[in-house]
Amino acid sequence: MKKTIFVLLMLKHNRTLIHVELKDTHEHYYFGSVAAMFDDSRVRDLLAIKYQTFRTKGLSESCPYENEHLIVRKGFLETIDHS
Repeated sequence: MKKTIFVLLMLKHNRTLIHVELKDTHEHYYFGSVAAMFDDSRVRDLLAIKYQTFRTKGLSESCPYENEHLIVRKGFLETIDHS
């Protein structure tokens, strides 16, 4: 009797994660992009910066954006492809 062995190859993917922490309430919001973050009025109103200016300024893991209302951090979410 022959035995067949199947090997499942799992590929890792990194997805951008934008983490917003509100300083006064310590609420946390998570977004998949800067554009999605700016679509949320709860966050957009507290950013005190326009979308294009924010994009030009840049956001990285080592350089978060911070003002008196919030902190915006960039990170990555590691996922595995199960297909």
